[in-house]
Order: sequence, then C-alpha cells, then structure tokens
Amino acid sequence: MGSDRIAIRREGGVAHVELAREDRLNAMDGEMFGAIGEAFRSLGSDSSVRAIVLTGRGRHFTAGLDLQYAGAQFPPSEDPGRAAEARLRHIKWLQDCFTAVEEARPPVIAALHGGCIGAGVDLASACDIRLAAADAFFQVAEVDVAITADLGTLQRLTHLLPEGIVRELAYTGRRMEAEEALRLGLLNRIAPDRDAAIAAGLDLARAIAAKSPLAVAGAKMSLNYSRGRTVEEGLRHVALWNAGALVSADLTAAVQARLAKTAPEFKDLAE
Repeated sequence: MGSDRIAIRREGGVAHVELAREDRLNAMDGEMFGAIGEAFRSLGSDSSVRAIVLTGRGRHFTAGLDLQYAGAQFPPSEDPGRAAEARLRHIKWLQDCFTAVEEARPPVIAALHGGCIGAGVDLASACDIRLAAADAFFQVAEVDVAITADLGTLQRLTHLLPEGIVRELAYTGRRMEAEEALRLGLLNRIAPDRDAAIAAGLDLARAIAAKSPLAVAGAKMSLNYSRGRTVEEGLRHVALWNAGALVSADLTAAVQARLAKTAPEFKDLAE
C-alpha cells in the first residue's frame, strides 16, 4: 500500500482510507484503481480492522475516471479480436478493484462530499453505508463520454435506489443532489459539510468496531449473500452461519456484559 494516490490512517479497530489525488479532483487512473483494490484487500482481511471509512480529499470525493488515462489504454490494433480480449481483461481488473470494497470483511462507510461522479458512484455503491455532506451530488456520467457504466453502478445501484431512478440517471447523466439521494435511500444521512460528514462516518465506524466482530461479519456476509436470492435461500444461509457462530465466546461476553451493565470487549477475528 505504497501509492500516493490514497492515504490510510488507523485508530484502534477503525481504518480511514482517503482518496488523495486532490490536485486532479481525485480522478481515477490505473495507479489509483490498483491502490484502492490493494488497500481494501489488505484491510479487508486484517483481523484487527473492524470498520473502514472511505473519504476523499480536496474539492470533490472524485471526478470519476481520469479520461487521459482511459484514452491511453486501448491504442489502435491490427487484430480486433485480440484487442477486445485485452479490453475485457482490463475492465475485469478495474471491476475487481471495487469489488474488493464490497468483499472486505469489515463494513465500509463512505463519507462523501462534492462530486461523486462516474466511477465514484461505482465505488460508493460498493460500500455498506453512505453518508454525505450537504454539497454532495451524484452523477452516472459515463453516458456523457459514450461509455456504459461497467464497474458496478448498474448492478449495485438498483439495490439502493428504485430501478426507474437508476435508469434515468444512467440514460441522462443528470445530477442527483444530496437531498434527493437521502430521500430515496442512497444516503443514510446528510451532514452540514465535509468535515462533519467525515466525523459522522468515524463515529459510526467506532460504534460498529465496539460490537462483536464475528456478529458484524456474519451480518455483512448474510446481507451480501441474500441480495438477489430468495428469502428461503437467505434464511438457510444465515442458519448455517449461526449454527457455527453461536458457540463463539462473543455471545458469552455480550451476555455477561449486559447482565453486569458494562461494555463488552471482544477479541479480534482470526487471520
């Protein structure tokens, strides 16, 4: 995790990942995509990390894909078939960088501000929870540069917003302001400004980090598994999880703390 495209700080069980290319409005080039994937794969498997907060420096959370980077990826080729295969592999790599956010074991809280544009919506959609500053806005802007959004927005956003709204955003590229995003359920809450949104994200992360990491990991796993499946499938999956997890020491610690009216303490998960 040596890239200067992101910054990572740790406070106890909470990790804070910050997009740090503010001189380019956090536009995402190959190095930033790679740094995001590496960071979330590493933090997501770190047994001492219990919650992750994702933010951006500067004026905007992110302006989305760096178009100079994108334009240089696919030079003309004499063999269209081989060029198409190379494009497919590259897009899959980009997708995997954001899927690492969704697959991270601890919950990921996005604290957004300013523009969350194009690939920024893909990234925010992969997070568990989204908070935002009052100035935040969202754009599925790929259509404005003749691209079909392909890094997760079209697959994940329909689980967060009504499908008709997602289609409108994807077909028009219009701005969705923070108030509309809150009203429709994309955001959990709005804070007055960037600093307040980040503070709220960190407070929420600390609250999550104080809970049983096994119970939180189980909840995230079950929620992710159940999306797009039947209720019956989801029930069977969580039953299997609890059949094993209910023998954990966390249950005893939580019950004893509740009876004693003290704050429970839980061990980190296994590596």
